[in-house]
Amino acid sequence: MARIVMKFGGTSVADIDRIRNVARHVKREVDAGHEVAVVVSAMSGKTNELVGWTKAADAMHDAREYDAVVASGEQVTSGLLAITLQSMGINARSWQGWQIPIHTDNSHGAARILEIDGSEIIKRMGEGQVAVVAGFQGLGPDNRIATLGRGGSDTSAVAIAAAVKADRCDIYTDVDGVYTTDPRIEPKARRLKKVGFEEMLEMASLGSKVLQVRSVELAMVFKVRTFVRSSFVDPDAPGMGDFLNPPGTLICDEEEIVEQEVVTGIAYAKDEAQISLRRVADRPGVSAAIFGPLAETHINVDMIVQNISEDGSRTDMTFTVPTGDLEKAQKVLEDQKDKVGFDVIQSESGLVKVSVIGVGMRSHAGVAATAFKALAEKGINIKAITTSEIKISILIDGAYGELAVRTLHSAYGLDKK
Repeated sequence: MARIVMKFGGTSVADIDRIRNVARHVKREVDAGHEVAVVVSAMSGKTNELVGWTKAADAMHDAREYDAVVASGEQVTSGLLAITLQSMGINARSWQGWQIPIHTDNSHGAARILEIDGSEIIKRMGEGQVAVVAGFQGLGPDNRIATLGRGGSDTSAVAIAAAVKADRCDIYTDVDGVYTTDPRIEPKARRLKKVGFEEMLEMASLGSKVLQVRSVELAMVFKVRTFVRSSFVDPDAPGMGDFLNPPGTLICDEEEIVEQEVVTGIAYAKDEAQISLRRVADRPGVSAAIFGPLAETHINVDMIVQNISEDGSRTDMTFTVPTGDLEKAQKVLEDQKDKVGFDVIQSESGLVKVSVIGVGMRSHAGVAATAFKALAEKGINIKAITTSEIKISILIDGAYGELAVRTLHSAYGLDKK
C-alpha cells in the first residue's frame, strides 16, 4: 500500500463524462489498496470565463473578490468528482484550500504557498477516505481565499504531496508524458521514460507546456517523485495500475537516472521580442537602471547580451522580452533614457527561442558547436545565444522556428534512440 496524490487538469474534467473517467482512474488506485488524495482544476475554459466576468464587472476590481470568483471553478469540480466517486461506492469528500488549510501569502491572484497542515487529510486517508481537493487556491493571512495564479493546480498537487509525504504525485493531462520535443512539430519525438528535476525545470521555463515551473521547483526542493500521465487512456488498460512502473514520464532526482543522455530534449518558445539599447554609457549602476524598472512593472527579461566598445566607454545592451510586453517595455525604457544614457532603442518582434537541454552537457564538449553547425547548414541565422550548465538557448527569426527544432532534434540523434 502506498500514498498517492493524483492531479487532473481542466481538459480531464471538462464535462461529466470526463469526470466519470477520472473517477475510474481514482477507483483503480483505491482498489489496489492505496491511500489517495486527488487535486482537480476547474473545467476546461471555466477559469477564463470567470476571469472575463470579473473584468466585465469592473476592470479595476478588488483582487480579493477576483480570487473569490475564480476559485469557484475548482470548487465545482471537486464537489462533482466527490459525488461521482460516492456513486461508485467510494468513500470520498471534497476539500477547499481553506479547509485543509493551505496557508499562502497575501498576494491575491498570484499567491505563494507558505505552509500546509496535512494532518487531517492524512488521518482521513488512513481511514480509507479519498480526499478530493480544489487546486489553485489557499487561505491568505487576511483569512480570505487566495489563488495561486495560472497553473496553480499543479503547484497545489506537488505541495500537498510533499505535505502528506506521498510516495508519488501523478499529474494527469492530455498527453502521455514528456517528449524530446513537441510532437506536433517533430513527429519523430519520443516519450522520455525519466527526466531529472533540473532538466524538467529548464524545459518548463523554456517553452514546454507539460508542467508549470513552480510545480517543478517544489518537486525538486522536496524531492517529490512526479509522474506525467494521460487521463485519456483507458483506466483499466494493462499496466495502468503498475505502481512500480506506471506508463508516462517520471520526473525524479538525477541520481535515479543511470544512463544520462548528453541532450534530453529541445524546447521551443514563440512570441519573443528583442530590444537593443545602443551606445549605453558603461558605468556602474547602468544595468540596474535598465532592468530594475522593467522588473517593477513585472516584465520578464530573458536572454541578455552585452557588447562593450573597444575603449570601454560605451556598450550595446540586447535582451529579450515576451512580444506582448514589448510596447510597455519600450515606454519604461524611454522614461529611463536620461538616467541610463543610451542613444537609441531598437526592437524586433516575431522571434522564437529554441533551447537544447541536457544534464550530460556538464561532462561533454562540443554540444554548442553541433547546434551552430546544424543551423548554419540550414541557413538559419542566430541573433543571440545564452548558455547555462545544462542548456543552450538560441534566438532566431520566427519563420525558421519549426525547422530549427527539427534540425536540432535530428542533429543530437533524438529521433533515433
